[in-house]
Amino acid sequence: MFNIDQREENGVKYFSFEGELDTIASVELEGQLDDLLADAKDIVVDLEKINYITSAGLRILLHMQKDKENNGSMKIINVSKDIMELFEVTGFDEILNIE
Repeated sequence: MFNIDQREENGVKYFSFEGELDTIASVELEGQLDDLLADAKDIVVDLEKINYITSAGLRILLHMQKDKENNGSMKIINVSKDIMELFEVTGFDEILNIE
C-alpha cells in the first residue's frame, strides 16, 4: 500500500510518501504527477515512511527532480539508512538533493 500526504506552507509543497514505492505505486503516482507538481515551485519530499523503492520509484523521484530543475527546487528529507544505501549504489545520491 502506498499513500501520499501533502500540505503547503509558505509557498512550499510538502509530500510525505508512505509504504512501498514499487512498480504499482509508481504507475499510480505517475498519473498524478502533473497535477501534484503543477502549482509547486519548491517541493520537499519526505521519505521517512518509505521502506522500499524499485527502479520505477527511482524514476519517479528523478522525474520530480527534473521538473523542478528549471523552475524551482526539490529536496528529499528523512531518508532511511537502507534507502540511502540504494541511492548511493545507484548514484542517485549524486543526482538528488538529499538532506
